[in-house]
Amino acid sequence: MGWRGILGFEYGIVQAPLGPDIAGPELVAAVANAGGLGLLRAPDWESPEYLKELIRKTRMLTDKPFGVGVVLAFPHKENIKAILEEKVAVLQLYWGECSKELVLEAHNAGVKVVPQVGSVEEAKKALNVGVDAIIVQGREAGGHVIGQEGLISLLPQVVDLVGDRDIPVIAAGSIVDARGYVAALTLGAKGICMGTRFLATHESYAHPTYKRKLIEHDKTEYTDVFGRARWPGAPHRVLQTPFFCDWKSLPVHENETTQPIIGRSIIHGVEKEIRRFAGTVPNPTTTGDIESMAMYAGQSVGLIKEIVPAGEVVKRLVEGAQLAIQQILSGESV
Repeated sequence: MGWRGILGFEYGIVQAPLGPDIAGPELVAAVANAGGLGLLRAPDWESPEYLKELIRKTRMLTDKPFGVGVVLAFPHKENIKAILEEKVAVLQLYWGECSKELVLEAHNAGVKVVPQVGSVEEAKKALNVGVDAIIVQGREAGGHVIGQEGLISLLPQVVDLVGDRDIPVIAAGSIVDARGYVAALTLGAKGICMGTRFLATHESYAHPTYKRKLIEHDKTEYTDVFGRARWPGAPHRVLQTPFFCDWKSLPVHENETTQPIIGRSIIHGVEKEIRRFAGTVPNPTTTGDIESMAMYAGQSVGLIKEIVPAGEVVKRLVEGAQLAIQQILSGESV
């Protein structure tokens, strides 16, 4: 059945490349060791040597394959070169044009290419350049959201587009448990990609306050108030924290560049100031007014009740999906 692997991985479960550095070696290795596909997040600036170091650190924690996610909206050529030189299993791409040249280059290095798309048009382009799998993101997803359609309508359209080609379609957007996994499989996906559920794990490199908020809050909102200057035209879904609720109608002309500094953080080895309305989420090094920082989360965050090990997330999903499918086949209610 469909909980089996994709792209040579044991299970069809992908851990999203949570940014800017929340998906670090510990999280990725834990997912890989549990049989899923863990994705590191490359820095949003050129830092090839640092990225190679991240990859090597991950390899010290797992002998299983894993991948790296790159946001094409930011400088990335040197980073991608480093990823191909290190021959990681998967190069995941987001927010930009994935070219035929890049796919060929990756394939020559033995690296599979998996873009994340938010529309049928984007999926078509990806298929035309020869990618190995496609992640389809619905508008319910946490963090930066590239499309406007809900997963339940978009996913089967992309599945139909792919047809009988051997290119797995992976569902992303508000899937946190076995029920969501089975629903995605029923719609034709071969796997799922989860961000928020893996954010709320012991190994994620999110600040403890951020993790706690994921348990406390059950509402999110699609907005554009965070990081307007740094990443324009990039809407996102965040937790409805008290700070966000106070400021969510921020005038269009306002952005983080004119705002006070509310904290500091070391991100991918670089010390950064965090201004109010910056798109940076807090990690364990972050100091200052944590409660006023961006906290991305998907619509199903209300289903997340505890912080658990990442390996446990994978295990529960697989066992839960197997059980649910057996119950469906035997006519019991799930």
